[in-house]
Amino acid sequence: MSSTAEKTMKTDSMFINLGPQHPSTHGVLRVGLTIEGELITKAVPDIGYLHRGTSKLAEVRGYHHCVVLTDRWDYVAAMPNNLVFCLAAEKLMEVQAPPRAEALRVLMCELNRVASHLLFFGTYGIDIGAFTPFLYAFREREMILDLFEMACGARLTYNYIRLGGVMADVPPEWLAKCREFVDYFKPRIDEYDTLLTYNPIFMARTKEVGLIPAADAVSWSLSGANLRGSGVCYDVRKSDPYCGYERYSFDVPLGQTGSCWDRYFCRVQEMRQSIRIIEQVLGGLPEGPTMAAGVAKIPKPKPGEAYAHVEGARGDLGIFLVSDGQASPYRMHVRAPSFLNLAILQELLVGNKVSDVIAILGSIDIVLGEVDR
Repeated sequence: MSSTAEKTMKTDSMFINLGPQHPSTHGVLRVGLTIEGELITKAVPDIGYLHRGTSKLAEVRGYHHCVVLTDRWDYVAAMPNNLVFCLAAEKLMEVQAPPRAEALRVLMCELNRVASHLLFFGTYGIDIGAFTPFLYAFREREMILDLFEMACGARLTYNYIRLGGVMADVPPEWLAKCREFVDYFKPRIDEYDTLLTYNPIFMARTKEVGLIPAADAVSWSLSGANLRGSGVCYDVRKSDPYCGYERYSFDVPLGQTGSCWDRYFCRVQEMRQSIRIIEQVLGGLPEGPTMAAGVAKIPKPKPGEAYAHVEGARGDLGIFLVSDGQASPYRMHVRAPSFLNLAILQELLVGNKVSDVIAILGSIDIVLGEVDR
């Protein structure tokens, strides 16, 4: 073909729908893609397919009942959802959870972080084309869900963390089983690195793809591994400690270039750090009650407002509560990390190939229950 013919050739643009029924969107997400050849020229995320109006539902439910709603946001890591609402409500109620309850809250949230990252690790491998890591990840994740079931009877939506503490203390056999899991799990992370992290094909698909510079990550209000993967050191557990996190020793893993691989690797390293925290909690679990005294069955906090935030599995998860002195919150607003992390997709996908869309989307690690609410 002559050079003149090449210059006059024109590629027609095409509009295609990715989702909302697509296994690799990890939920009911629709992304409207405009492509020219294999390159994406425009990407428009379309959300709301899972919207249930939990902020409005909270306005007609008691504070205790609102905890049940939180389980349904990030249903892959529901413990931090329970915790952040309870922390905000406890500020309004002027209640402080006892030391043992705080330690159990940390323990459950870190176990849930590991379970969430295991789900990411397994499904992200499938997104790229590697099925085997999924089998490894779910083997270990089942052990954590068994611990949750043993503690509160549930495996997905826990309602374990309650206003003023936790629903029940854990029995001695639970603690023994948790220590057994920790000893078993630590060497498994090295297996994950051998199996997927440093796999040449996996690295070729992710190492130079989906780059998010640190300035862009901050500008788009990213948080969690999506922010730290770009080299920005921000973790709520360090910057604004809660539940005694300042007493535990752990590192904040950081990426370098903000690539898909950096975001993936941060989550793998975070599992190591969560295990460090779990070991410290188990080694110094205080005795005493697991529920604060004087928590009303129907709380009616004094008029006022409160904000609390925690480091959820997907980033900075915040709750803003307003009380008018009645039995239900006057207003509840959720700062959902998945919702904010997803926004950058419209900029991030442009200029990339269609074959990289799933790798980029999977690396952001969204949960649609938290995006839509």
